[in-house]
Amino acid sequence: MTPVGAAQPRAIGALQLVAVFGRGCSQISGLRQQGSLKVLFPRPAGAALEAVILNTAGGLTGGDRMQTTVETGPGAHVVVSTQAAERAYRAQRGSRAEVDVTLTVAAGGRIDWLPQETILYEGCALARRLRVNLASSGKVLLVEPLIFGRAAMGETLRNALLRDRWDICRDGQFLFVDALHLTGDLQALLDRTGGAGAMASLMYAGSDAGRFLNMVRSLIPVTAGASLIRDGLLFVRILAHDGFDLRKVLFPVIECLSAAPLPKVWRL
Repeated sequence: MTPVGAAQPRAIGALQLVAVFGRGCSQISGLRQQGSLKVLFPRPAGAALEAVILNTAGGLTGGDRMQTTVETGPGAHVVVSTQAAERAYRAQRGSRAEVDVTLTVAAGGRIDWLPQETILYEGCALARRLRVNLASSGKVLLVEPLIFGRAAMGETLRNALLRDRWDICRDGQFLFVDALHLTGDLQALLDRTGGAGAMASLMYAGSDAGRFLNMVRSLIPVTAGASLIRDGLLFVRILAHDGFDLRKVLFPVIECLSAAPLPKVWRL
C-alpha cells in the first residue's frame, strides 16, 4: 500500500523505429521499445511498413511520460496507428501526462501518423508535442482525433487541460506551427460550437497537396474547414457531434490523402 502523500507510480514509455526501403518494400532497420510503449507489425498489405503502437499502461494520467520517434530512410513509407483509443484520465493537481512524438522523413520517404482517438476524461491534464522533420521531397500525413468526455456516461468536462503543439519543418526551416491550448470548463467552450463532442486536426505536407484541396472540401461538413496554408501544405480541422460522426468524416478524408490502405485497427 502506498502511504498517503507519497508519490504514485507513473508510466514511462519510449519507442524508436527506423525503416528503410529495400527489395520492393519498407522494412524495419532499427527498433527499440522501453517501458509502457510496445509496437506490433501486422502482416503487410502493400509496400508500406505498418506499425501499431500499444500503451500497456492502459491510458495516461498525471506524471506519465511517453516518447515516440519514427524515422524513414530514403523512399521508405511507414504507416503508424494505435491499437485502440488512448485515454487521458484524471490527474492529481499540479501534474500532467506528457507525450512527445518526433517524425523524421528522408528524401522520397513518407510517414502516415494515424493514431486512433484520444478520449479526454474529466480532470485530465495532457500536454502533447509533435515534431516533424521533412526532407525536401518527403511527405507526411498527420491525424489527431479527440473525444471530449464519455458521452454515453453523461460525462462533461468542467475541469480539464489539453496542450497540443505541432512543429513542422522542411529542410531545417519551419513550415507550419499549430498550438492548441484548452483549459478549465471545456463543456462551456464546446457549447459555443453548437454542441460538438469531438474534433480532429489533420495535415498533409507534400508537393502534391494542392490537388487534394477541392476533393477534401467535398468530403467534409459545414462544421469543418480545409485550407491550403501554403504550397505543399494542406490543413483540415473538423468538429463533430460525437466520435461516430467524426469517423464518418475522417475515413474518406484519410483515404483520399493516404497512399496506403487505412489501418485495419481503425475498422475493428
